[in-house]
Amino acid sequence: MTLAWEVTRACPLRCVHCRADAQHHRDTRELSTEEGATLVDEAAAMGTRVFVLTGGDPLARPDIFDLVAHVASTGMYVGFSPSVTGRLRSGALERAVAAGTGTIHLSLDGATPATHDAFRGVEGHFERTWRAIDAVCALGARLQIATTVSRRNITELPAIARLLDGRVASWTLFFLVTTGRAQAADMLTADQEELALHWLASGEFSFTVRTVEAPQYRRVRAQLNLPVAPGVTDGNGFCFVSHVGEVQPSGFLPLTVGNVRDRPLRHWYQDHPVFRALRDPAQRGGKCGRCEFLEICGGSRARAWAATGDPLAADPTCAYEPRGDRSDPVITGRGMQASTHRSHQSPP
Repeated sequence: MTLAWEVTRACPLRCVHCRADAQHHRDTRELSTEEGATLVDEAAAMGTRVFVLTGGDPLARPDIFDLVAHVASTGMYVGFSPSVTGRLRSGALERAVAAGTGTIHLSLDGATPATHDAFRGVEGHFERTWRAIDAVCALGARLQIATTVSRRNITELPAIARLLDGRVASWTLFFLVTTGRAQAADMLTADQEELALHWLASGEFSFTVRTVEAPQYRRVRAQLNLPVAPGVTDGNGFCFVSHVGEVQPSGFLPLTVGNVRDRPLRHWYQDHPVFRALRDPAQRGGKCGRCEFLEICGGSRARAWAATGDPLAADPTCAYEPRGDRSDPVITGRGMQASTHRSHQSPP
């Protein structure tokens, strides 16, 4: 399982797509250092493999490096996702790596300063981001770049890929969900998403590629007779804990089922009916429920919830019309591996 803990919502950036609707100051209700350590121990005890410390800007917490070290001490793999702010000064990345960080996550949302800075709401942020990327590369740390895919930047994806070539270990594309500050007008249409996924699947890159809130990527790869990587989805191999301890299927599916201050994490993740339903393909509604690719895709539960209020409904941004034969051999007997490509052609 992968667990993401939003250690704070404090962040000075004004990102137009911010899932957290971040604030300038820390919330007095944040989990304390001791409560955070308890959460880490609970996550480790239930077999969590990857623990991501995210925000807001995690560097807003003075105890962040102690928290990183505590996660690392349990044997879990540490993902660290700082915001490129004034806190990302010389030494912060070094301390994160020294404390046990396995992968540093940074965001790049455009191939040009105009596009990226408009996303982040801060002039000059594109250049600061590249300085941070260079700093991570100089440390020799594993670097993951995240890009939020929307109508604002879909045409720049090939150019972003070219910028990342040879510099990063992985590229994660977050397909916009209308939560937090994100606006429906910026979300891709079903046809746009399909074109973007086919471009990704048919390309070749020097880094690992994965998608978030677009599990249809696995369906597209299967249709193209390509290896399909096993993946986690909202509430199914993935869990999110907010800055105040709320347990949710993901940060993009902010459907709170309980709080780690009331019951241990294991109780909410393993036993709550919402999580159980999200792990049961038989409970998918609409065309997702009758799709022959249900087992490897299942649709974005966050997008279904954002559009309908029902996390089990059909994904409204899937262009595929199922044949209704879930025993279709096209999706069986296929190798499972991470997708690694090299190509930068433009989406059709």
